[in-house]
Amino acid sequence: MKLSKRLNQILQLVEPGYSHIWDCCCDHGLLGTALLNNDAAPNIHFVDIVEPLVSAVESKLQRFYSDTSAAWHVHCLDVATLPLHQYSGKHLVIIAGVGGDLIAQFVQAINQQYPKLDIDFILCPVHHQFTLRHTLSQWNFSLKDEVLVKDNHRFYEVIFVSSQPNPQANISLVGDKIWRATNEEQALLSKEYLDKTLNHYNRIQQGNKKDVALIVESYQSITL
Repeated sequence: MKLSKRLNQILQLVEPGYSHIWDCCCDHGLLGTALLNNDAAPNIHFVDIVEPLVSAVESKLQRFYSDTSAAWHVHCLDVATLPLHQYSGKHLVIIAGVGGDLIAQFVQAINQQYPKLDIDFILCPVHHQFTLRHTLSQWNFSLKDEVLVKDNHRFYEVIFVSSQPNPQANISLVGDKIWRATNEEQALLSKEYLDKTLNHYNRIQQGNKKDVALIVESYQSITL
């Protein structure tokens, strides 16, 4: 099955050299199977907390991927409890399809459980990007890459980070590279996303439901 623009962008960011890649909140396993097809790592892990989804993914893997060079593993569990200690080597944890606030909780739990492990994360929240970036910045995570993608009329930030600090690669609260377009199409995309984001937070501020002045100010400071 053809990958969406969002999942394809995540796939393109995956670097060689990982022993284990964890496709978390894997849903129907589309990204994980693409990783298997690409021989992206010796071990691909499919993780979801919804048992019927996990069973369906496992059945598909047994049927179509019983003879692959990479090993696949299926886990029905909470992402916050990934058993990384059971597997040696370099880990990449991919979390997509849920909100940035929940992703922040997952990453915090993993980071607290394995403070000495060098773990990379590719994160693609459906909303609350500012919350996630703020949390990653507080933990001194470092940025490896970031991409803005529009898929099916929705915008997504794909944020590739390391749990290891790097003063030369601090994480911006509103993003950096995603605003630096290299062609006209990207420039139009960045402007549309910035306008939409500012309108969203301006409406929240006008509703007086919560104070988002800092967020509005941060996005207003962006120069395209």
